[in-house]
Amino acid sequence: MSSAVTETEESARSSPLTPLKLVGLVCVFLALCLDVGAVMSPAWVTADDQYYLSLWESCWKPTSTENWQCSSTLGADWQVATLALLLGGGALVLMSFLVALVAVCIGTRRRFYGPVAFMLFAAVVLQACSLVLYPIKFIESINLRIYHEFNWGYGLAWGGTIFSFGGGILYCLNPKNYEEYY
Repeated sequence: MSSAVTETEESARSSPLTPLKLVGLVCVFLALCLDVGAVMSPAWVTADDQYYLSLWESCWKPTSTENWQCSSTLGADWQVATLALLLGGGALVLMSFLVALVAVCIGTRRRFYGPVAFMLFAAVVLQACSLVLYPIKFIESINLRIYHEFNWGYGLAWGGTIFSFGGGILYCLNPKNYEEYY
């Protein structure tokens, strides 16, 4: 009788790593990489080889000179809020990746699925808020008279948000329904 209880307790603590959770871990890793790339990107907005805007600085090149003139973007409240929301979401993605990785390494995974999913969904909310705030406030506050576009840095941030959402969904799936197949 006691050996049956011990086996049940052991199987409840240690569940097989399903492909869904492994894909979820890969999604979280990709989200983390994309978030780092987005934060470090020099090109969130560009305009005709004369202007670019990142999360950290705004640079423009006057037509009369070859030198770029740059200034910090951390003076505007909306840019600081965008950066803080994006970094907060990135920190949650990092924490969820570390928790998921530790769970895989020590073998007691099931109890970590919920917290990882919760952190990922919280990161999605923070990052989506920053990515909606950014273009609205940019268009409202910066008056460029030339053609401008949101560039690859902004796209990387959306990619990181989408992968975080996908990882959160994969960690929400109930592993009990799939364990008997593995």
